[in-house]
Amino acid sequence: MMLQADLFSETLPEGFAYVENRIDAVLEQALLREIETLPFKPFEFHGFFGNRRIVSYGWRYDYAGRALRESDPMPDFLLPLRQVAARFAQLPAARFQQALVTEYAPGAGIGWHRDKPMFEDVVAFSLGAPCTLRFRLKQGGSWIRRSQIVAPRSAYLLRGPARFDWEHSIPPLDRLRYSITLRTFRPEAQPD
Repeated sequence: MMLQADLFSETLPEGFAYVENRIDAVLEQALLREIETLPFKPFEFHGFFGNRRIVSYGWRYDYAGRALRESDPMPDFLLPLRQVAARFAQLPAARFQQALVTEYAPGAGIGWHRDKPMFEDVVAFSLGAPCTLRFRLKQGGSWIRRSQIVAPRSAYLLRGPARFDWEHSIPPLDRLRYSITLRTFRPEAQPD
């Protein structure tokens, strides 16, 4: 038991940044009102449906076609959040061309993964219930593991090693949570 406690108390991955109260309660409530009206669809992965629902803006990844597809433009209600993401990541707001709104109903989570390779920096905002963001990195025959509790109205940034080397996941939740993830493209993968 002591080994596990020590394992999770160590430094989080390089390139990961986290800040609480990145958005205020007024903006959170405005976002939640807009989110309630969105046309969510179950997450589909190679013919299987995940236990979370999503809606993409700007661009979406089509798993069946294994390609990036243009999606509806980013709606006006997400533009203030894009500005917050830009300040947090110290990038121009226009670099954030893809947004994904995810609904995690009770029992929903997301398995171990890395975001698709055409994306570069990832900024995510958490609304509603808190969650545990887990990280793992394969090293030899074992895994290095870390975790961060993600509070409502917080934001985190995945860049560099945290983005490209480490996998991340969220275990199933017991209460409703939404995330709004904004992504930039790698220069060589910038869509036309």
